[in-house]
Amino acid sequence: MRFVVQRVTHASVTVDSQVIGKIGNGFMVLIGVADTDTREIADKMVKKLLGLRIFEDENGKTNLDIHTVEGELLLISQFTLYANCRHGNRPSFIEAGKPDMANEMYEYIIAKCKEQVPVVEKGEFGADMKVELLNDGPFTILLDSDQL
Repeated sequence: MRFVVQRVTHASVTVDSQVIGKIGNGFMVLIGVADTDTREIADKMVKKLLGLRIFEDENGKTNLDIHTVEGELLLISQFTLYANCRHGNRPSFIEAGKPDMANEMYEYIIAKCKEQVPVVEKGEFGADMKVELLNDGPFTILLDSDQL
């Protein structure tokens, strides 16, 4: 499982010219699921995500987590995080989770985040989405379950 976490001052996702998710200060997270991922892996990833201390404290140090700053989450499914570009120039996505399983994992992650964060917005699995954000910092972190 892979999360691309961006600290944002605001972010939104649009489908068919309609904004379906919008947040203020918090994290916009792209979520990639592999066929080998499980709920246990998702639990570890969510714990790591919500524990990240990458918001600035009163001294300008990145020392605060999303709970402390009352941050919000925008969670976007992103199978292209499993693009394999080793051979040729056209990416292969065979390492990405099959749609039914990946969607189930994505919805599970959303539910787990909602248990702890009051504002959790989401994209639409499998849709053509337009994502806008203002990356604060910029601050972007890649979380990979293979490295946890």
